[in-house]
Amino acid sequence: MEFRLLGTVCVDTLTGPLPLGPAKRRSLLAALLLRANTPVSMARLTDCLWDDEPPLHARTVIQGHVSRLRVLLTGADAEAYGVELATLGDAYVLRAPETLLDSQRFEELLMLAREQRSPADTVLMLKEALSLWQGPALTGTYASAPLQAAAHALEESRLATVEQLGRTYAVLGEHHRAAALLRAEADAHPMRESLAAALMTALYRSGRQSEALDRFHRTRRMLADELGIDPGRELADAYARILRGDPDPASAPSADDRSPGAPVRTPGSERAPRTDDGAEAAPVRAGVPAPAAPPRAPLVLSPAHAVTAPHPTDLLPRAPRGFHGRGAELVALSRAAAGEAPVCLLTGPAGVGKTALALHWARRSPAAFPDGRLYADLRGFSDTGEPTPLEVLREFLLALGVAPRRIPETVTGAAALFRSLTDRLSLLVVLDNVRDSAQVGQLLPGGTDCVTLITSRHRLEGLIASDAAVPVPLDVLEPPDGTALLAGVLGEERVTAEPVAARRLAELCGGLPLALRVTAARLAGRPQWTLADMADELADERSRLTYLAVEDTGVSAALRLTVQQLPPDAVHHFTRLGHHPGSHFDPYTAAALAGSDPVVAAAALERLAAAHLVTEAGPGRWILHDLVRLYARGLDPAAGPDALLGVLDHYIATALAAADTAEPGGEPCFVLPDDFHRPAAVRDFTGRDAAMDWLAAEREDLSLAAAAARSAGLEDRAWRIILLQWPHVVWRARDGWAPMLELALAAAVARSDPYAESRVRNLLGWVLSEEGRTSEAVALLEPSPGLARQAGDRLGEATALINLAIVQAEQGGLDLALEGCGRALELARKEPDAHTEMLALQHLARMQLTAGRPQDALDSARTAFELGPEHEEAARRVLLTTVSGEAQLALGAEDEGVLLLDLAATEAERTGYDVGAVQALEALLRVTAGPAYVRRYEDAVRRLADDG
Repeated sequence: MEFRLLGTVCVDTLTGPLPLGPAKRRSLLAALLLRANTPVSMARLTDCLWDDEPPLHARTVIQGHVSRLRVLLTGADAEAYGVELATLGDAYVLRAPETLLDSQRFEELLMLAREQRSPADTVLMLKEALSLWQGPALTGTYASAPLQAAAHALEESRLATVEQLGRTYAVLGEHHRAAALLRAEADAHPMRESLAAALMTALYRSGRQSEALDRFHRTRRMLADELGIDPGRELADAYARILRGDPDPASAPSADDRSPGAPVRTPGSERAPRTDDGAEAAPVRAGVPAPAAPPRAPLVLSPAHAVTAPHPTDLLPRAPRGFHGRGAELVALSRAAAGEAPVCLLTGPAGVGKTALALHWARRSPAAFPDGRLYADLRGFSDTGEPTPLEVLREFLLALGVAPRRIPETVTGAAALFRSLTDRLSLLVVLDNVRDSAQVGQLLPGGTDCVTLITSRHRLEGLIASDAAVPVPLDVLEPPDGTALLAGVLGEERVTAEPVAARRLAELCGGLPLALRVTAARLAGRPQWTLADMADELADERSRLTYLAVEDTGVSAALRLTVQQLPPDAVHHFTRLGHHPGSHFDPYTAAALAGSDPVVAAAALERLAAAHLVTEAGPGRWILHDLVRLYARGLDPAAGPDALLGVLDHYIATALAAADTAEPGGEPCFVLPDDFHRPAAVRDFTGRDAAMDWLAAEREDLSLAAAAARSAGLEDRAWRIILLQWPHVVWRARDGWAPMLELALAAAVARSDPYAESRVRNLLGWVLSEEGRTSEAVALLEPSPGLARQAGDRLGEATALINLAIVQAEQGGLDLALEGCGRALELARKEPDAHTEMLALQHLARMQLTAGRPQDALDSARTAFELGPEHEEAARRVLLTTVSGEAQLALGAEDEGVLLLDLAATEAERTGYDVGAVQALEALLRVTAGPAYVRRYEDAVRRLADDG
């Protein structure tokens, strides 16, 4: 168990974060954790949860949140961790070991950092402390004054730690790292003078005087414009020292400029370093006081090591034929290469064309690298084994003209020699197919004018952190570029003769260059085949990957080499993801597919994303490329049924939680299946908006899951997954729900389940009536009450009678409709169920108003209001207020009617219920044509049209 304040306030457990619920509860937990093991008074907690005058029932609300927190902590076995939420008189205390609280561990690490004698150890402690931060402190809590003050204090401590880390880097001579660290924070806090001063010093000491002075002037102008003040002493002193040339940047060389134990070089006294065999290496700027832009010299090594190299070295292999597109990535590479001693990191999935792009870019401008271009395939994803760093360095040194007998026999010596030889050169080094950051640590050149271009299937975040590598991610090709690649291999005539088939081929290959090249190779060897023939062959998912291979080259082979680098747990999750029926997934979905929990699944997804096997489409949402999905599915086809059942029950459990949060107080849609598998953890929705957002975001995947369930004969899951979306269906009634509900109806009929059939008919009939398909709605709804009675579903019968009454009233059968609503009201009161009773009264009031009985309509609406509605039920509240306003107008109480209708319209606009806003504003415009009402009505109609 772990309590987090440094980011989103949460309680992490072995099965994932506890579902804390609304912001007030998180705020209460934060207030207790900020004073852990100390009693916190009710008055203090009240201040933390409300800014202004707290409500009369504030104490009751706090007691309720405390009770819920206790239940959550008990369920997470808090006692085993020594955690207790206790009551002490008029206060509460959260007792917990300090090691369980991230803010306490942060302070402990800062104290340890201060005690270290070695600056390198201090760096480790400080970096470990900063790694505890997952975002702004106390995220997700109510912005009360006490909590904001606490968050500010924590942030101040973090920034002070960043500044201390920057100073420690400077002690180590790692000024480039200090500058990279401080720049990000200085950009985020532009008026923090201490940060600006530290960044200026780091920039100056790393030889970037102009940037340091520019930072001062930018900060000075901002202080003057925003606060009307001049720079303080710390910032002004830093500026003055830079102008005086004190400290001298050459007096504190960076760690990259010297190997451990090497003497500090001073201008005019530099000596050539010695290799491990005692021989003298090439002189390094001997006797030259490091000019800002040293003149280039031809590549001539010291007599002990080398021969003159009359022509620039070029180890680049031939670039592949038919390169197309990638304009944005080529520009990004050029920008990344324009920095100082840049390391460019080209990343992407297997087969996406990283090597082709790297070689194309490298060969595009040979004049940019007058001293040559080196290349090494590190084979990080190969069955043939990786070359050792010494083997690569030996090849590089030989290419640079070093005599074989003079190459050091240790990797440390060879790397030192390589750095010293490249110190004054303008050289490109391409390191292809890198597995991890450690593989390239000894292979980076030493000169500030050298560019290193690395390609990898992994993100290599360690290299970004250690060497400020600039990532250039590579994605699949768009269809036009994909067809152009085909034309580059097959010839323009063959592709332009079948443009539709060519585009279809590009889409079936998923825009993956490797797949496109394999397809083009197969077509090139079969001149009698049309592109349409090949597209028809690839259309079958079961054999597509088999056809995307020629000899030992293909998509499956490339993916296999990536997957074999993964740990077993990541491979297990990957194979199960191939059986996902939807297009997106999150850690909860991945856990359900793999039979794990969301914490384990999230870690696996991070590993898969680092290997570019999954792509993060948004925060917490991932996708699989189609060909990767087919490959993953084929790794363990027998796991398909279990994976599908797990994800279907995950969707049912999550949609139940969403429906309960979005529309609390209603009766459950159904009982769960007998063989239901409850997921290890279910998503926690903090409020109605979060629940509705999830239903909207997952609509397509829920539909795909229901279709997959139907195909697999799991009809009991299919209709449940669809029916659980009813809050979204009601909210967006005219949004094309009929086809999905018809699938649910077919599943219910196939199960011969009158309960399910009645429930689905109720919702589908209501949707059809909202779409104006009244006759179809009547035919669908007429059997529904009888089916509900057959199933013993009294509330389902009441809902069926209400929906049938609605369409009967639209067809003119008002008396029949009133009678049906009356029967539904009786059934709801016998159950009893306030939610269904309220629904019956709402529609009864509308029918009474239509029948010319406004007083009865007003009485019915008032009775419904007395039953509720629940605070969250905005739609019902809007509809009841609207019918009440119309009833008042009919009774001649125009002022009261206009007031109520305006109230209904405002509530509908505030909650995004555009259908309700249109209905209320239409009624208003019948009695007053005020410009504001006209504008609001037109806006609501436009929103409906845009969304629909």
